[in-house]
Amino acid sequence: MEIEKIKRQNKTKKVSRIVILGAGESGVGAAILAKKQGFDVFVSDFGAIRDNYKKSLLEYNILYEEGKHTIEKITNAELIIKSPGISDEVAVIKKLKKLKKLIISELEFAAKYTQAYKICVTGSNGKTTTCSMIYDILQKAGLNAGLAGNIGKSFALQVALNNYDYYVLEISSFQLDGMFEFKADIAVLMNITPDHLDRYHNNFRNYINSKFRIINNQQADDKFIYCTDDPVINKELENRKIKSEKLPFSLTKKQKQGAYVENNQMSIIYKNQIFNMNLFELALQGKHNAYNSMAAGIAAHVLSIRKEDIRESLSDFQGVEHRLEPVVRVHGIDFINDSKATNVNSTWYALESMSKKVVWIVGGIDKGNDYSMLTDLVKEKVKAIVCLGENNTKFFKYFGESVENIVETGSMIEAVKQSYKLANKGDIVLLSPACASFDLFDNYEDRGRQFKTAVRNL
Repeated sequence: MEIEKIKRQNKTKKVSRIVILGAGESGVGAAILAKKQGFDVFVSDFGAIRDNYKKSLLEYNILYEEGKHTIEKITNAELIIKSPGISDEVAVIKKLKKLKKLIISELEFAAKYTQAYKICVTGSNGKTTTCSMIYDILQKAGLNAGLAGNIGKSFALQVALNNYDYYVLEISSFQLDGMFEFKADIAVLMNITPDHLDRYHNNFRNYINSKFRIINNQQADDKFIYCTDDPVINKELENRKIKSEKLPFSLTKKQKQGAYVENNQMSIIYKNQIFNMNLFELALQGKHNAYNSMAAGIAAHVLSIRKEDIRESLSDFQGVEHRLEPVVRVHGIDFINDSKATNVNSTWYALESMSKKVVWIVGGIDKGNDYSMLTDLVKEKVKAIVCLGENNTKFFKYFGESVENIVETGSMIEAVKQSYKLANKGDIVLLSPACASFDLFDNYEDRGRQFKTAVRNL
């Protein structure tokens, strides 16, 4: 592979200058770690840098530029650390690749400077909740642990400033693409469904390969936790040689090692140790949360955490902001914030868990989505659709015959007001967009918070 050739070439050079592209959470964290490790560091961001990140760069005397990429200041680096939000198709990345520069992710860089045990979670859906569950269990068990990656403070910043024994890392496909020597002690793969295909040349195979990088470099004493109910994962396992110990979880099939559900009882089995818990005891309900709980429970058993700590955590876990988050009830109408549902599969789980009629707020940046998997659920559960985005053609195409009321809106305030008009007492208004948020919002967090504010202002 070309990247391996570049790595070999770069290994013969002593790295003294590092350029970091992107000055968000990931980039600034990497810059601070690189500075503390004695490198000559320069940060370049094509957009505007937020004030809090500028303050951090100035505090550590790190040179930076914003609103441009000065090629001469970038191409003279031996190593490039790229923020995950930057596409490989932008001009500066194409130029660097042509010059055969080694481009890595913040996580790849940070891992070189910690000996901590790494529990790494990826998947199209469920990453954040599963990571948060594992972290909560580790906290309850009294372990010295950090939560990082695609959640919370950057991994590199925590490596620079803290001395954790364990890290729970949420890792996106974009981050995995820039990881080559990184190794997860425990790798967790929740599921693989079409997502971000716009970044993968609309080729699902490229996206699958990216997700399976989570097990790169694993050896026999490492662990691979995965959902054996996922058809894409199962097909891949038939064609891949997995060196690590496989620990599957399932809602439908018994497992000798791993986790499964039978008669509403969740069983986790590892090295002849069995942990049982009734599904109704779980703090978070629904099929998707059963999967999340099984994955977290297996990871906890691998770490020999007491059953009492696991049970306590899974039974009182409070969930994640913007993921099926109850907001408030207004005149008998429940408003639920699922802004984190940025793909179709995530919205499928949200709709599947609804027990009342739904007014569904949907839309945003379409990433090549196929909404056909939602058709039956929409017919069964959705009474009205409120579109929130710049291009809503697909929603009329897929659901126009199933749902009588489909309206278009141009702001969150308007969307909430329209959904309130369409709902009746006993209904649910569900924000579960199935799309990215960058047309009208900064990110899914901004979208979710605007939703909550608009609801509370009704």
